[in-house]
Amino acid sequence: MSILVPVAVVSGLGLAFGLGLSYASKVFEVKVDERISAVREMLPGANCGACGYSGCDGLAEAIVNEGVHASRCPVGGISVVNAISDYMGVDEGSIDVNVARVLCQGNCDNVKIKYNYLGIEDCHAANVLAGGMDACTYGCLGLGSCKKVCPFDAIIVENGLASIVAEKCTGCGKCVAECPKSIIKLIPVLSGFTVKCNSHDKGAVSRKNCKVGCIACQKCVKVCPSEAITMVENVAVIDPQKCTNCGQCAEVCPQKCITNTIVRRFQN
Repeated sequence: MSILVPVAVVSGLGLAFGLGLSYASKVFEVKVDERISAVREMLPGANCGACGYSGCDGLAEAIVNEGVHASRCPVGGISVVNAISDYMGVDEGSIDVNVARVLCQGNCDNVKIKYNYLGIEDCHAANVLAGGMDACTYGCLGLGSCKKVCPFDAIIVENGLASIVAEKCTGCGKCVAECPKSIIKLIPVLSGFTVKCNSHDKGAVSRKNCKVGCIACQKCVKVCPSEAITMVENVAVIDPQKCTNCGQCAEVCPQKCITNTIVRRFQN
């Protein structure tokens, strides 16, 4: 009989606390907009931060609460934008899809070497030593710092040169921010022809340092029917908004540094 009293007291206290917590949960309940959870499920879940928010949760809240357009997610692509836009009842608008491209072809076979680098495999570390081991101080260092930060395994490094696997690239921009040489650019996927050189050296110096470097001969500028190519600090630059992908520039380039890298999966 003596044990029933404490059992009853403990049970009573448990019941009281339970009722109190239940009441408190109702009073202090934070209502969550169901649309946030729905939008979050539609996002790719990469949490790469390329949208400018703290992952997919942050972007989902911004889309619902602030009216941010779904195209802020570069990873999801057109299908995600369409799905979220339909769900939210907003105009899909125009969608610019970009992929990263390495503006360099200076692999170990094409570029001259100044010295043998024996340090840690990090482009930033190598860049501190006289701009790197290559004679061209504007090119890819080939140590894979970009590859290490890519969350989609879209970068390979072979023969001292990084390259983008376009079919895997989502245009998140992490490699762009990581490259100490600023040779990785985000370019519209349907812009096929790209000058894969970043050298600002004069023609004679560029030719001496690299077999496939731009020598600023301006042949591409003269032959372009849409005036889409200009010379900027001794290197040709193609305006993707003007380029019609005719390919005449690539045909006349003596250094073969203009290549067609259009992403086929986005073509109709």
